[in-house]
Amino acid sequence: MTDKMNIVILGAAESGVGAALLAQAKGHAVFVSDRGAIQPAYKEKLTQAGIAFEENQHTLERILQADEVVKSPGIPEKAPVVQALREKKIPIISEIEFAGRYTKARSICITGTNGKTTTTLLTYHLLKSAGLNVGLAGNVGYSLAEQVIADQHDYYVIELSSFQLDDTHDFQPWIAVLLNITPDHLDRYDYSLEKYAQAKLRIARNLDSEGAFIYNADDEVTARYLQSSFMETRLLPFSLHHRHDVHLAGYYTGETTLCVDFTTDLSPDNRQEVSIANSPLIGQHNRQNILAAVLAARVAGVSPEQIEAALATFQNAEHRLQPVGEINGVRFINDSKATNVEAAWYALDGIKQPIVWIAGGTDKGNDYSNLLHLAEARVKALICLGVDNAKLHAAFDSVVPHVEETQSMTDAVRRAAALAAPGDVVLLSPCCASFDLFKNYEDRGHQFTAAVQALSDEVTS
Repeated sequence: MTDKMNIVILGAAESGVGAALLAQAKGHAVFVSDRGAIQPAYKEKLTQAGIAFEENQHTLERILQADEVVKSPGIPEKAPVVQALREKKIPIISEIEFAGRYTKARSICITGTNGKTTTTLLTYHLLKSAGLNVGLAGNVGYSLAEQVIADQHDYYVIELSSFQLDDTHDFQPWIAVLLNITPDHLDRYDYSLEKYAQAKLRIARNLDSEGAFIYNADDEVTARYLQSSFMETRLLPFSLHHRHDVHLAGYYTGETTLCVDFTTDLSPDNRQEVSIANSPLIGQHNRQNILAAVLAARVAGVSPEQIEAALATFQNAEHRLQPVGEINGVRFINDSKATNVEAAWYALDGIKQPIVWIAGGTDKGNDYSNLLHLAEARVKALICLGVDNAKLHAAFDSVVPHVEETQSMTDAVRRAAALAAPGDVVLLSPCCASFDLFKNYEDRGHQFTAAVQALSDEVTS
């Protein structure tokens, strides 16, 4: 498919603009169409490159002249423009599929309902720290297609959502990682968990004997739909425990020690221990993320010593169980991205010290019953930070010794610090959307960090 083509790009954000620039660089005719407004930065990129585009509309007449369409992952199958293309049998591919045609670099692709950003950033950090020439791409906010224009990397670590996998066909990862599958985005998959699971499993479809499939043996949905007997690649399952029903490539032997076991008939005793004692990541789900990243790094040839050194210097994405300060022996952790009950559960479960918990915001129909036993065991005080905190009171007043309200982040942080004793953790893990008092979860996290910093400055001055 190297002939010059007429390529139409649907959607002009990070992936669409990247694909447009790559298509132009490879000599194709390019037209970009976005049904909404295009952000100024992306518009400028297209204008500077001299690429034709339209916004706030899809001109079907022009779109249907395409030889091939690269579709943004955000546009659903049921969109009228996609239906019109399907009717005319015009091929629709993803930006990842398009970019994959123009690079010989080895791709480590990571998907899963939860934990994929952390695992992607950690895998990239482990490879980069070991001196490998590696790029970071995909759902973490960097277009693979745009990086492939210069194609200066030997490896790419790519975070893939199920939406990005939906329109991949021939794209071939070197290593595929599947962290877990829990019901999410089912509206895009006819409310079928099986269809959603199959979308995730597309990541492993084109793996060959040179590659590897790293997956979570503890995840029951993966186990249910994984037809591993048809796969021609190395299977590297991992688990939080040493299991005997499946030959594990990675598992924990202690609280801070994991075992990488690549034993085969050819290399009969290929086991190595890796200490994660210096990793800043908190919680059971992050123990799984670390296992997956360590396995990927070992397949890429990074030594246990290099991995241990790099784990200590890893900084996770902002607002995900991010340590932001310590005052008088109290640690402050920003988990503002925890906008639902499941995410807050991970935080409460992962922190073993007594917790002063700041929660609240715009309730999305939350059911807090899953959190009650954790709150009872770990939370000494709850500070409700929202316009309407009635549901939080109803759920937690009877299980948490002290519950109070505040309407500002500064007050919440000051009250939390006053209620906490040395050795405690003040945790912002809101469980809710942020739109009542903040612009978004980033704004909420930044305000928390700033309030902690301000209080710290006062205490030390």
